[in-house]
Amino acid sequence: MKYISTRDTSKSPAAVSSAEAIKRGLAPDKGLYMPTEIPALTTDDLTKLSGMRYEERAADILSRFLTDYDKNALLADCTAAYAEDRFPGGAAPLVNIGGGIHSLELWHGPTCAFKDMALQIMPRLLSRALTMTGESRLAHILVATSGDTGKAALEGYRDVPGVKITVFYPVDGVSSMQKRQMTTQLGENVNVCAVYGNFDDAQNGVKAIFADNALAEKANDAGFFFSSANSINWGRLAPQIVYYISAYCDLVKNGTVRMGDKVNVCVPTGNFGNIFAAYIAREMGLPLGRLICASNANCVLTDFIRTGVYDRTRTFYKTMSPSMDILISSNLERLLFLLGGSELTAQCMAELSSAGKYTAPVSLMEKLQSVFSGYTCSEEETASVIRNCFENRKYLCDTHTAVGLGAAEKYQKESGDNRPIILASTASPYKFSADVAESLGVTLPSEEPGDILAALSGATGTEIPAPLSRTLTMPVRFTQVIEAKKMPDVIF
Repeated sequence: MKYISTRDTSKSPAAVSSAEAIKRGLAPDKGLYMPTEIPALTTDDLTKLSGMRYEERAADILSRFLTDYDKNALLADCTAAYAEDRFPGGAAPLVNIGGGIHSLELWHGPTCAFKDMALQIMPRLLSRALTMTGESRLAHILVATSGDTGKAALEGYRDVPGVKITVFYPVDGVSSMQKRQMTTQLGENVNVCAVYGNFDDAQNGVKAIFADNALAEKANDAGFFFSSANSINWGRLAPQIVYYISAYCDLVKNGTVRMGDKVNVCVPTGNFGNIFAAYIAREMGLPLGRLICASNANCVLTDFIRTGVYDRTRTFYKTMSPSMDILISSNLERLLFLLGGSELTAQCMAELSSAGKYTAPVSLMEKLQSVFSGYTCSEEETASVIRNCFENRKYLCDTHTAVGLGAAEKYQKESGDNRPIILASTASPYKFSADVAESLGVTLPSEEPGDILAALSGATGTEIPAPLSRTLTMPVRFTQVIEAKKMPDVIF
């Protein structure tokens, strides 16, 4: 299978292997790589997958997209990535929380966030890609993060041979636990730097570096090249497809649905990658009905799904769900490409860059709205969902999962659709312990992370995840804060 850029408007688009696409991250024209075809999943395939362990399912699905990789090597990498010592109790368990909603807990990995599901396997895919493409230079991974991707990427790429990683995060745009996780990161090949501004400032800074040919030449002269661990890299997005397929197989396996019955999916998302992965699974043939896009106060995606106008020129809000505090949703470009083609995609991206907005044609929006629904949860609604979920469902969820749950409940009420819903639960509640505790009415003894974790644990009778407890005792290594325009200086 080959990969082409979402912005390549030529009659014969330049196609590359999956290894080359993963190595590069972005295409030379700054578009995102997409496979030239979507592999099909049959009922027989899903039946076989239902009898497999998660790592076997992952290897099977990835092999359909990464056809130049050795299947046995993929299985070995998936087995190592999703091992018990990294995901105690197993990766991506599905928990029935009542009301037809099933929480897909994607946060049982080493950093307690859903990004681990991709970023434990992606470094292995990149290492093999470097060998497969005969690359002798060092790969310098650049990451802009709204909180979770940064730590997951740092942990995934820590001390991986042939790789260095630099993570940029908005100085006041992540939770105290997310910040501590990143600034205490171990590893000889890692660097972390805070940026004044919001996530979009950090993301735009990284994109500008990728787009700067002079910087690329300077890097090449110094013996390295730039690559990405954000979901703009297909090697990051492809593993996310797996857990939606796995969740459906688990629903069949436990008797909740019969093979072939449709279920809905609800995803709290800011960058659109996580819900786009569900869309790809649906296009493969997974029996998914509606895809419910859940937004916080930064509801640029929900507004687009409802109106067809994508407008980032709006007020930016800092919320209790900071990983969704995003106004430029990079992976939406991939959906535009699939529904409207490369010419439309290139035009929309040019308008977004120059004017900060674009309007999708009616024909495209008819296709999009036949699959996607969009809902928004305010801060007050999010806090109420956390409280009601714990009191009525006996389930403790984080702030992002609460946005998703609130959206799922709104969809159920508005549509009357009683299909089961797979809710992507994206982080441990302890990663956002202060806001979760305050939503529950818990009085916090201090602003110290350890005291907040202990207060939440004591009030709810739940256990603090070991990776977060360990973080509290580790020394802070990274304290630098810069203007976004200084990001290239940090790298060099």
